[in-house]
Amino acid sequence: MSWRLLGISGLIGFQGALGWWMVKSGLKDDLFAPGSHPRVSQYRLTAHLGAAFVCYTAMLWNGLSILRDNRILAHPSRGHENLQQLLSPQLSVFRKSVAGLALLVFVTAMSGGLVAGLDAGLIYNEFPRMGKGFAPPASELFSEFYSRKEDGSDIWWRNMLENPSTVQLDHRILATTTFTTIMGLWAYSRFNKKVRAALPSAGRKGMLGVVHLVSLQVVLGISTLIYLVPVPLAAAHQAGSLALLSGVMVLGSRVWVPQRSLRIVQRKLKQAATSPATHHKLGLGKAEMKADLKALNRNGPLPSV
Repeated sequence: MSWRLLGISGLIGFQGALGWWMVKSGLKDDLFAPGSHPRVSQYRLTAHLGAAFVCYTAMLWNGLSILRDNRILAHPSRGHENLQQLLSPQLSVFRKSVAGLALLVFVTAMSGGLVAGLDAGLIYNEFPRMGKGFAPPASELFSEFYSRKEDGSDIWWRNMLENPSTVQLDHRILATTTFTTIMGLWAYSRFNKKVRAALPSAGRKGMLGVVHLVSLQVVLGISTLIYLVPVPLAAAHQAGSLALLSGVMVLGSRVWVPQRSLRIVQRKLKQAATSPATHHKLGLGKAEMKADLKALNRNGPLPSV
């Protein structure tokens, strides 16, 4: 944990440096000219936002890990039983899907940073259509105007990152994908009988919490768009993305199996099963400890998590 805290401290310092690097891009000579508006690079804005999200996520995950480890080690027998339940093969796909979901939410939030940096929310203020269709014409999405090379080899990625129309469409696609993925994962945990039986109550509640958060985030996002990006709604939408990422991290902490904690619990149970003095210290009965010791011997080596 000491090394992790050192790394988080480094991230905080890096975040400050990125903040100045971002602001510097908006310090132009005509900043105070009549009608001028301060602008910063959408790349630097998104980098600053991304560093903030990474730093926050690192602090949240480590805080959740400390609380969870303390809870497990306070009652080793009960903690070992819960960890063995999470090691069920039926939860393998669900656990990996939650990790992928966290990455998807993060990428969607970063695409929102590009939208903010380009003021892309001030165009196509309707949903789900964008003009006459669900997407603008291809000539507008991949305009040659944004290419800086004669051969046009950079037309794809520059439009993806610098064209407000394309950036807004990208954000819509990612947001819709995130919402659909979360609803699909909830349905998988709800209607797959094996997964539902293996998933602990805390995991089911965490999954339902993520569904509520993404529903609120969708409402905030559409409202921000159709009302021409008022600052209170835009700020609430940005906060909603962080809340959604937090919900996914909490869900992940409830279904992930910490290998180090599992090894410590197994060692404590083995010690308690062979030492009457440790029974009393842990507040556990002898019969219970013998049963856990048999389970440990029967399970064999620590499985890969």
